[in-house]
Amino acid sequence: MEQAKALLGLLLLVPALAAEPLRDSLREELLLSPLPSGDLAATFQFRTRWDSDLQREGVSHYRLFPKALGQLISKYSVRELHLSLTQGFWRTRSWGQPYLQAPAGAELWVWFQDSVADVDKAWKDLSNILSGIFCASLNFIDSTNTVTPTASFKPLGLANATDHHFLRYAVLPREVVCTENLTPWKKLLPCSSKAGLAVLLKAERLFHSSYHSQAVHIRPICRDGACLTSSWELRQTLTVVFDSFATGQGKKDWSLFKIFSRTLTEACPLASQSKIYVDISSKGQENELLEVTPAPQSVHEASVQGNRRTYAVYDLLDPGLFNVSRSLNVQLKWKRPQDSLDLAAPVLHAQRYVSGYGLQTGEISTLVYNTHPYRAFPVLLLETVPWYLRLYIHTLTIITKGKENKPSYIHYQPAQDRRRPHLLEMLIQLPANSVTKITIQFERALLKWTEYTPDPNHGFYVSPSVLSALVPSIIAMKEEDEELSPLFASLFPSSDGSSYFVRLYTEPLLVNLPTPDFSMPYNVICLTCTVVAVCYGSFYNLLTRTFHVEEPSRGGLAKRLANIIRKMRGVPPL
Repeated sequence: MEQAKALLGLLLLVPALAAEPLRDSLREELLLSPLPSGDLAATFQFRTRWDSDLQREGVSHYRLFPKALGQLISKYSVRELHLSLTQGFWRTRSWGQPYLQAPAGAELWVWFQDSVADVDKAWKDLSNILSGIFCASLNFIDSTNTVTPTASFKPLGLANATDHHFLRYAVLPREVVCTENLTPWKKLLPCSSKAGLAVLLKAERLFHSSYHSQAVHIRPICRDGACLTSSWELRQTLTVVFDSFATGQGKKDWSLFKIFSRTLTEACPLASQSKIYVDISSKGQENELLEVTPAPQSVHEASVQGNRRTYAVYDLLDPGLFNVSRSLNVQLKWKRPQDSLDLAAPVLHAQRYVSGYGLQTGEISTLVYNTHPYRAFPVLLLETVPWYLRLYIHTLTIITKGKENKPSYIHYQPAQDRRRPHLLEMLIQLPANSVTKITIQFERALLKWTEYTPDPNHGFYVSPSVLSALVPSIIAMKEEDEELSPLFASLFPSSDGSSYFVRLYTEPLLVNLPTPDFSMPYNVICLTCTVVAVCYGSFYNLLTRTFHVEEPSRGGLAKRLANIIRKMRGVPPL
């Protein structure tokens, strides 16, 4: 009887669970952007939204949201988490403005809840766990490469103004990204790499490229228009730039099979949206240069980073897409050579380099370009310099058009040897059509011989500069629904139609330090070991050897014959 009651209760519970609406959703998107240089940029974005409060609710069931990340947020009271692993450098002058740029190497910045008592301990434990999840060297993040910016990294979620003491930021510019990092990243996807757009994520093709960047962004967002409750959003982005000459193609015509060695056969069954966007914008609206096949289902127009773009849209959830053929192979063909295409210089771009001679002093120079013809705007610059480069802050100069440019806001935190790096933040006004040069001198410190890397003559990496700015738009941009717009309405939606947010990173620097001759200790060790082996071995042999007196033997046959002959001659025997 009791078993029958339990079975009846279970049967009544199943329809109730089936009628309960799903609290999570998945949206996957792929953007294919032909670049003026002939290369192709492919940007994947997988957005997982979960209507749950991990901080308050005792969550034990996970459907689409990765359990490893959900438990991490709950245990360490994480408000926002942003992690990127990048191989290569985005060439802004040749490829244009990126949608989501990341610095070379590994970048991690986290906002913690106000309830965290010891932020440094939570930051250390969190980086170690992320190191294990993504098979990266994030465990090398410590106090010597961690800073707390005051204005550069604001929360991207619900909180607009938060105490910056709960923020931690670190960059490992020497981190090398490989398949060991891509595999755990793909396992976080609900369909993994078995269905949907993730089928194209073939490591052999992705890493045979000029630029590769994978990222994970976790933040709280509004659940509805009134924003009375919040949800959690996980964005997994992957940007790859394929070089036509490096891949051996030699042509500027592309297709999914050529660049990924695979085609699409179905959408992810768990996805509520699965679309492919192909940038078919031309230099002139009346002169289209690109042709895509098969014919797109629809065309979408949007204002992206101050430019009007046109996209061909393929909806993988449309049943009619795979009726004609069992697979989708989007092809891009140029109607005529596009060598005459001139890439307009981005409104905001920057570069950084080290100057000087010798191994005692040097100078770090940063050039920031504002190519807007008539609009000036401020830019927030963040510099993180290791402690072994001792900055002379009194040598800081900012020159624009031959005149001194004084920053309206400056925050400097000096470094402490072997404890923390230099932190410099400045808000600089960039005049229209100008180049601003920022220089600061430094002195190289002497390290202990145990602090050098295994290849000290290769040099030491310095984190790139971070530039954050609201760049004025040349055209009027209209407000768009974030849920309906493609991935370019990403983490930084435009607040108004006159400007858009841009965060750029310069090149990481490679600085040589005074390096001792590590071959001399090797020679001394070899000589010392030889002397010790010879001297100590001989002395030990003399002390431990046992000596015996050997009695003379009677001799052999020759000696006896000689004695017989001597006896016959009357001579004494031998």
